This record gives sequence, structure tokens and C-alpha cells, in this order.
Amino acid sequence: MWTVVYIALNRKEADRLERLLATEGFLVKLRMIGLTQADNTCSIEILLPESEVDEAMEVINTA
Repeated sequence: MWTVVYIALNRKEADRLERLLATEGFLVKLRMIGLTQADNTCSIEILLPESEVDEAMEVINTA
């Protein structure tokens, strides 16, 4: 089951975290939430398999 580990405030932040986690060997999915704002930004959920959540959180917290 895929689990949300982080909600990025914009696409740039989501892409950075996706690259970081993928480089560390994690499977990563991104999912837009809400409506796109006037400045073309939206929040994006970063999802990982439930079994990888703890390790991924360590990577995110040290980034």
C-alpha cells in the first residue's frame, strides 16, 4: 500500500525530494492534491510503499 510521507508545497520541492529518494533506492510516486493556484503551483503528496516509510523519513529529515 502506498503511504504519504510528505506534502510538498510546490513542484520544485516535490521533484527535489523525488530525486533524493530515488537516488537512495526508494520507489516514489507523486500525486497532486487540490487545485492549481494562480501562480501555477499546487501541493503534491510524496508517496512510498508502506514498508519503506521509516527509512524514507530518515532520508527526508536529514536532507
